[in-house]
Amino acid sequence: MLTFIARRFLQAFAVMAVVSFISFSLFNYVGDPVDNMVGQEATLETRERIRIALGLEDPFVVQYARFLGNAVQGEFGISYRIRRSVSELIVERIPATLELVFVSAVIALGVGIPMGVFTGINRASIVSKSVLTVSLVGVSLPTFIIGIGLIYIFAVHLGWLPSSGRGGVVEVGWWRTSFLTADGWRSIILPAITLSLFQVTMILRLVRAEMLEVMRTDYIKFARARGLSESKINYGVALRNTMVPVITIVGLNIGGLIAFSVITETVFQWPGTGLMFIQAVDFVDIPIMAAYLCFVALVFVTINLVVDILYFVIDPRLRQDGGR
Repeated sequence: MLTFIARRFLQAFAVMAVVSFISFSLFNYVGDPVDNMVGQEATLETRERIRIALGLEDPFVVQYARFLGNAVQGEFGISYRIRRSVSELIVERIPATLELVFVSAVIALGVGIPMGVFTGINRASIVSKSVLTVSLVGVSLPTFIIGIGLIYIFAVHLGWLPSSGRGGVVEVGWWRTSFLTADGWRSIILPAITLSLFQVTMILRLVRAEMLEVMRTDYIKFARARGLSESKINYGVALRNTMVPVITIVGLNIGGLIAFSVITETVFQWPGTGLMFIQAVDFVDIPIMAAYLCFVALVFVTINLVVDILYFVIDPRLRQDGGR
């Protein structure tokens, strides 16, 4: 097992090295940040002095080595726009993103799994067909269209919920949470629903497909022959056997929620890491852009590593062949 885990750690390290290299390489050719840091009246000498102070005149290899060495220590330099440590900015913004992702995941699981079970058991009913049709329409619409539509209905027309911002927050140590205020909960509802819609549809259809497959197996027929009730068969036997792929997909899509929260945070002006990334792109703030992509890659790599280890622990076949 130690060999298996060591191999996965080496693969994770290689992925992070490649992602950091690609992100740093691309962002060094998207524009000159000095143009956004000084006015048009700035002299060439001033521009040159700023470039030297930022290390932009160094060879690419030197810049990347400096970036990689600092990243290993959790440092990503100073933001060109805000003139503050990028690590501090991420620490300040990450609670908002993680809370939004958490609520979105709860909505996706709380709606997707029951609806998937229902449509799988009652696949011929009109309600099931209607749910599948609505879910397909919902997932086909772009996220920003869904967000704008929810804002128009619930914020502009009905006036029930705020259209932007995080609302009231409470500081618990270094963590600024919106879970402890009513205004914070009102503010998180619309962006969380917007972010969760695609996940709801994906989980619904995955659970439905797994339920249809499981309900045709011999052990379900055996359970019926033993006289078990339909509810126990559906939720105690069939659903339990559909959870392995669902948990895997949900775990991997947590990273997807963090990565794809960029659009949702922009539409609702949610002060998370996604909005910070978009603002950094507008300003060509290379340290923030590179740090954000490395952060997202780290989330994906960590989740994949945990899933691989869990598979090794759960599946005896992997232990028998050494995890190959």
